[in-house]
Amino acid sequence: MRPTADIAVIGGSGLYALLEGATEHQVETPYGEPSDPVTIAEVGGRRVAFLPRHGRDHRHPPHLIPYRANLWALRSLGVRQVLAPCAVGGLRPELGPGTFVVPDQLIDRTSGRVQTYYDRGAVHVTFADPYCPVGRRTLLDAAAGRGVSAVDGGTMVVVEGPRFSTRAESRWFTAIGGAVVNMTGHPEAVLARELALCYTPIALVTDLDAGVESGESVTQEEVFRVFGENTDRLRGVLLDAVAALPAGRDCPCGRALDGITLPFPLP
Repeated sequence: MRPTADIAVIGGSGLYALLEGATEHQVETPYGEPSDPVTIAEVGGRRVAFLPRHGRDHRHPPHLIPYRANLWALRSLGVRQVLAPCAVGGLRPELGPGTFVVPDQLIDRTSGRVQTYYDRGAVHVTFADPYCPVGRRTLLDAAAGRGVSAVDGGTMVVVEGPRFSTRAESRWFTAIGGAVVNMTGHPEAVLARELALCYTPIALVTDLDAGVESGESVTQEEVFRVFGENTDRLRGVLLDAVAALPAGRDCPCGRALDGITLPFPLP
């Protein structure tokens, strides 16, 4: 019998394990293998799946993560709500290292990534508000309960990577309304919407981006160091949020495909 879970956490850079006493499961999808085997355990009476976005050995760079396989695998296990922690750069001086942000908007600046399941037929999902409102409130409340001050809202700019931004790019991202910059938030969010999943990121700022200050530019070493210093706080917030998510869904996410004729059945 295939294992089941109704909530998933997709771990970002530095978060390669989350659940204690978890069982590991290989999941096959029409889009190849997901980033890693999925681990499943019970948290607060809920069945929770965990999948490290880059693989537990960080073998998948951001532009080559098997995003479609990852989201499909989670839905096929029964997952309908996804929490997505990630590392980001701050695009404003007040969003310095160690700051948590629960974004409410997204700007896609990637290129060349496959960002849809629907290569035939007319399947146009709404994406005006890319993140689940219930998931956002749950994460903000969980952070507050842990004494973690999380910023409510902000636009995540998603770039192709794997290189970091130039100073000119960084300043432009700020000028067009960006709050944080990241390499993995898209197409993950839109693929979740195409599967009618609730999807909510929580971003940990690991550095000020290159255009915010004139000193040395961001380094990979600094990103991993700051994320590592805050992993325990992030893990606590995630586990509390998982336990607090409502069992039923009363948000628009689950209705994203209503009235649309799909070219194939969903798992």
